[in-house]
Amino acid sequence: MIGWLGDGYLWVKAVHVIFVFFWIAGLFALPRYLIYMHATKPGSLEETQWTSRCNRLRNIILTPALIVSWVFGLSLAFNIGFSGNIWMHAKIGVVALLSIYHMWMVSLGKKMSRGQRPVAEKTLRFANEAPALATIAIVIFVIVRPF
Repeated sequence: MIGWLGDGYLWVKAVHVIFVFFWIAGLFALPRYLIYMHATKPGSLEETQWTSRCNRLRNIILTPALIVSWVFGLSLAFNIGFSGNIWMHAKIGVVALLSIYHMWMVSLGKKMSRGQRPVAEKTLRFANEAPALATIAIVIFVIVRPF
């Protein structure tokens, strides 16, 4: 194929896309879990169960998928080069914002598992839409390459 990845390019691309699916799926689930946890009484058995679910989601799916997505995505980016690929800069920018969102959601989950409710449930419901909007932007940047 092209670049330093050679014949491995398509395999790297496939792994990248697979783990992006896992990451986005987890980002759709985590805010929903936090919405359900928000309604529970701090210290209750139900809150403990939601905390356990959030921790498993974070440790088994979200964080590993984030890491693999970034590693393989940057491999692809360096393989084709950044020069003249403004769409790639835009995509990486949106992915960076999505990574910050990921960290914010994880931080909220940890605070909520300690009995805190640092944001309103309505805020979580609005925040739940961020992965969808980011996914739309990323797909347009990669497929359409508007600039």
